[in-house]
Amino acid sequence: MTPDILCIGSVLWDIIGRSPAVMRVGSDVPGRITRLPGGVAMNIAMTLRRFGLVPGLITAIGRDAEGEELVAACARMGMVTDHIYRSEDLPTDRYMAVEGANGLVAAIADAHSLEAAGDKILRPLSDGRLGSAATPWAGPIALDGNLTEALLSEIAASPLFAGADLRVAPASPGKAERLRPLMAHPRATLYVNLEEAGLLCAAEFATAPAAAEGLLARGAHRVLVTDGGRPCAEGTQGAGVISDRPPEVLVTRITGAGDTFMAAHIVAEQRDASREQALAAALRAAATYVSGEIGS
Repeated sequence: MTPDILCIGSVLWDIIGRSPAVMRVGSDVPGRITRLPGGVAMNIAMTLRRFGLVPGLITAIGRDAEGEELVAACARMGMVTDHIYRSEDLPTDRYMAVEGANGLVAAIADAHSLEAAGDKILRPLSDGRLGSAATPWAGPIALDGNLTEALLSEIAASPLFAGADLRVAPASPGKAERLRPLMAHPRATLYVNLEEAGLLCAAEFATAPAAAEGLLARGAHRVLVTDGGRPCAEGTQGAGVISDRPPEVLVTRITGAGDTFMAAHIVAEQRDASREQALAAALRAAATYVSGEIGS
């Protein structure tokens, strides 16, 4: 099966501890601990699947027991898993987070296997299975910042990505600066939060619209900047910046919200929504997700 969109990046196990209590460093409280398929690329793929698209996963997953279980879970969800790089000697990656009533308390992403696999994960885009240098993949690609800076730089200049509609998100603020090689890519749309926008620009911004203006001024082709429950912005070179405010909801979870926003925006544009309609649809989807109305 040919995927509708490729999701390149981290596909791993999310281990999330959630408590209804306000937490601080050293807190020891009752709550729930879940283990679910996650990772930026996976979270985007799951939302795309809910909207009816068939995503293809481009990632590295080990051949350990956790990896076999993860690939099987992806296949059951209706994702194309044929092009995943399966490593004999690298363990399956994991992400661990703790969330309280006051938001994300702490998180650790162990995506070392994806980083170690490097450009091996991109082989299907060059060997004819999904494209080649002569006939590159021409559809949408969701790309996440868990890849190394060297690989992201390679992708920015590669003919394998010259025909793609590139949608790019950092994996976390700590990895935001890895995206700099892709900022000036003429077919790239960057999805960042206010903190990540500031890191990319080496500046501080008070609002998402100001951050979008700043990114465009530094050469970005197109950007979307979120800021929690405050106004979000979309900016495009030559077309200016638009803004909208997310619906007010009771926040019950945080991990995966930005990925849901990005996926919903991609889907809206695939359905020919206007800039304003696509931004509003993405904000609605993210609000529904953080309220807990959609299952993980």
